[in-house]
Amino acid sequence: MTPSAILLTAFRAEHLAGAACLSLQVNWPHRLEDWQMALGLSTGIVAMDANATRVLGTALMTPYKQDVATINMVLVDEAARGRGLGRKLMEEIIALAGSRALRLIATRDGLPLYQKLGFRETGTIAQHQGHVVRVAPPANVRPAEPHEISAIIDLDRSAGGADREDLLHAFAKVGRLAVLSAGQKIAGFAALRTFGKGQVIGPVVAANEENGKALLAYFMAAREGQFVRVDIAETPQLAPWLTDKGLVRVDDGIAMQRPVVPRSSGGPLTTFALASQAFG
Repeated sequence: MTPSAILLTAFRAEHLAGAACLSLQVNWPHRLEDWQMALGLSTGIVAMDANATRVLGTALMTPYKQDVATINMVLVDEAARGRGLGRKLMEEIIALAGSRALRLIATRDGLPLYQKLGFRETGTIAQHQGHVVRVAPPANVRPAEPHEISAIIDLDRSAGGADREDLLHAFAKVGRLAVLSAGQKIAGFAALRTFGKGQVIGPVVAANEENGKALLAYFMAAREGQFVRVDIAETPQLAPWLTDKGLVRVDDGIAMQRPVVPRSSGGPLTTFALASQAFG
């Protein structure tokens, strides 16, 4: 298969089934519904064979307003690898992002390509998953009220430096949001939704690890025996706590940015769990 026999085109709904087949090739857990959500929040490129009947590659760009975007779901069919298609998809999707700062979570295999395209490592993401054991419910976390979504968006922006209004509204529609109360104020939040083999908790935003644990415990307490996934930044206490609750570390990802934007030290809020490795 030569590069001239491959057509790049906009990612549309009719490409979703083919994209889901590519994620199965690499043992990613994404259901068709997960691809649908990703595409609904993103702009994408697909690579098709010469007859435009088979999806050979995908890449999505999820914009957070005009300042930040994540690059995700970058996949190339096994039969089409080694011909520069991954680089071509990345170049096209970076162009679609325009002037936005870019973020992604890389695998070890994808790391060299992203480095050549100007991305730099900023940290490690640990994927924890498994069947939840008994967790005590926290006293200071409750379901979010519909009118609190604006405050949740503000907390998320403060922690992550991106306006993810569309993403959080989507999570509120398909999943559940919870907030950590501190008097009359909201001091943190977490989201839960169905994803892959079970459910995923994230994002989780709080001022410290104890509050992060409380937000995670709120959703885990009601899901004893169920399959749950959490993607976290490297933290000294949260990883062993999750393992003790049945969510073991099964994989790692490499957080990357282009350009690297230093985080201000001493900020009041931290993102302890990602929305997903695709969404950051």
